[in-house]
Amino acid sequence: MRKTDLLCRASLIASAFVGFTATPALAQDAAAESDSGEIIVTARRREESLIDVPIAITAISGDQLAAQGAIDITSLAEQVPNVTLEASRGTNSTLTAFIRGIGQQDPVSGFEQGVGIYLDDVYLNRPQAAVLDIYDVERIEVLRGPQGTLYGRNTVGGAVKYVTKRLPNEARLNLRGTYGSYNQMDGVITASSPLDSAGVVRVGGSFARLTRDGFGTNLTTGAENYDKNVYAARGTLEIHGTDFFARLSGDWIHDKSSARGGHRLIPSLQTAAPVLTNVFDTRGGLTFPAQDVEGWGVSLYLEAQPAEGLTFRSISSYRKDDSATPIDFDALPATDVDVPGYYFNSQSSQEFQVLYDSGRVHGMAGFYYLQADALTQFDVRLFTTIAGLTAFTNADIGTETTAVFGDVSFDLSDQLSLSLGGRYTWDERSAVLLRQNYLGGGSPVFGGAGVAFGAPGTNFRGKENWKKFTPRASLAYKPNDDHTLYASYSQGFKGGGFDPRGAGVNAPDLNSNGTREDSEIAAFLSFRPEKVNSYELGYKGRLMDRKLTVALAGFWADYTDVQIPGSVACTVGSLPSFCGVVSNAGKARLRGFEAEARLNLGGLILSGSLGYIDADFTNYVSNIASVPTDVSQYRKVQNTPAWSGNFNAAYAVPVGEGKVALGAGVSFKSTTYQFEVPNPYLDQPGYALVDASIVYTAPDKRWSLGVFGKNLTNERYKTSGYSFMAANATTGVLNAPLASALGREGVLTAFYGNPRQVYVTATLNF
Repeated sequence: MRKTDLLCRASLIASAFVGFTATPALAQDAAAESDSGEIIVTARRREESLIDVPIAITAISGDQLAAQGAIDITSLAEQVPNVTLEASRGTNSTLTAFIRGIGQQDPVSGFEQGVGIYLDDVYLNRPQAAVLDIYDVERIEVLRGPQGTLYGRNTVGGAVKYVTKRLPNEARLNLRGTYGSYNQMDGVITASSPLDSAGVVRVGGSFARLTRDGFGTNLTTGAENYDKNVYAARGTLEIHGTDFFARLSGDWIHDKSSARGGHRLIPSLQTAAPVLTNVFDTRGGLTFPAQDVEGWGVSLYLEAQPAEGLTFRSISSYRKDDSATPIDFDALPATDVDVPGYYFNSQSSQEFQVLYDSGRVHGMAGFYYLQADALTQFDVRLFTTIAGLTAFTNADIGTETTAVFGDVSFDLSDQLSLSLGGRYTWDERSAVLLRQNYLGGGSPVFGGAGVAFGAPGTNFRGKENWKKFTPRASLAYKPNDDHTLYASYSQGFKGGGFDPRGAGVNAPDLNSNGTREDSEIAAFLSFRPEKVNSYELGYKGRLMDRKLTVALAGFWADYTDVQIPGSVACTVGSLPSFCGVVSNAGKARLRGFEAEARLNLGGLILSGSLGYIDADFTNYVSNIASVPTDVSQYRKVQNTPAWSGNFNAAYAVPVGEGKVALGAGVSFKSTTYQFEVPNPYLDQPGYALVDASIVYTAPDKRWSLGVFGKNLTNERYKTSGYSFMAANATTGVLNAPLASALGREGVLTAFYGNPRQVYVTATLNF
């Protein structure tokens, strides 16, 4: 079937969905509104009505998120089609993000994200501390498809843009308090004030304290499991001139929640410990290092308009985060597959933009520079396999990237516009990698008494460079102000890197001199960039006298050189080891559609979304008995359910001079594969989540009181997991009887989404 035929059919299916269900999505809900009520976003780095932007974008306002009782950025995945946002396995604040089948699950250094996360236009280079709590937010924009001609960092799958509020020209004080299930107690205080009578200089800040008891218990240590213990703060200084704006801001988060322990899905193979009844309970015995995540950043945003239609911008930032995390893979008291780990990340970035907007020409050009360091250190302790055996990994990865980019839109007529853009990226990745076995205990880095055993499996220092031009083009037709049709092509690019889990001793001795040179090790441990060619047809419109807002998109993407962690097996001598090498083993075809809409019937608002994606590997090469073999028919695209969507109903009724708003909704996802290799224990069948709320808002929004219910049916659903079990090398089917591939007890461990929660939130505004 031709691509154009498929996209046309997808658009027709999406149109039928909107027409017959009258439910679709919150994509058009107020993100930021002009005086006329138009929805304003900055997806193309200029203020535009959402309906005019020829991009698949969902924008959700801070007020809307508050009305729904949204807790953190992962809540967006319940509203935005073909998007997965979750806390990574074994963590509370590391983000796993996928959009339209593209993302990155592995949080260790050496891997770049497939989805860009932006905090006030600053790209977050690492996923640690990226599960952003929702407070003091103006809006969140989710852009689907490759980004690079408009944003600082090129991203292959899409971008999530978290935008905080600018300070008002009046003194304000806002208080928010929450109490709910599992002793949830949240408090947020936000204050701001102009420092002069004209409001040129303004200062503001927020402080949040977010706590909750665990959903379960660690039965070995007695600690809470799935609890929350977070401190967070933001501070801002702004200057509002006539043709000049400056913002100096800083943010800080300290997550002291307990380590998140997994739930074993099978009895232990050696000790026959049974499967626990409560999926939120665990038995993991690893307690060092104590779970602790702290991150902070500062940024300076400058904007000047020296002439009509001309704007200059500068965005400077520095960010740093440190994480200590104990991950007990086997979830048992024994030291079987226990992994204490450290993550130390820092980044500095600089972006310059020049925007031109005059007559029929609207364009921007930019320069971006990022320098980042990511150090990951971890033990893999296998004491039950060989007494005191530890495999230690030290992966110090440096990133330096420079890019120039631009995008220009030409209004060919009052109805037709053409946009052309491009980006040229220079990426350099450097690596210092060490893999060393220890006997007699853990590595010295984690306070162990182990003694180095044998030569290092990897002791490597090197670098690689890549450069790439990625274009974008779109054609938009507006028959009138209420309708936009568009077609676009874009190319995405995700940089290559080095796999810290590989063993350099396995590198081919290409020189046949009996030693492995750094160049040979680099060729073995490094992997190439990914590339995606994405095609999209879309329609956005206002119908029924502007009561119904609709957004439809059909897409097709050819995804090549897909980076597959662990796709090349490796060993470190005769000892068992947590070892695998990333290769560009895959090619995938991603095609589907998205439908979003909002129907305003006065006091009643119906909204919803539907997303479908046919995601298949067309090529997946794995070494089977040292023979490269295409096993694509046995592989699945991870974290990408074929169907996803939601339906929401909201009804507002006046009560005296105030207002009561009633809300209810359901979101759903079809079967989700946690890894490329299907696993009947870990893969999550389709499920639905039901939410509801009732909120009273006093006159002039002086105060409000709301009751929120999340996952009211108490659905149990897996979000991630670990599997180290012996399986058929080709199909991935687990061997029968079950046998461990690493450790002795067998690792089949899952992590779950939040259970039913009910909480009350009160706000006061002065």
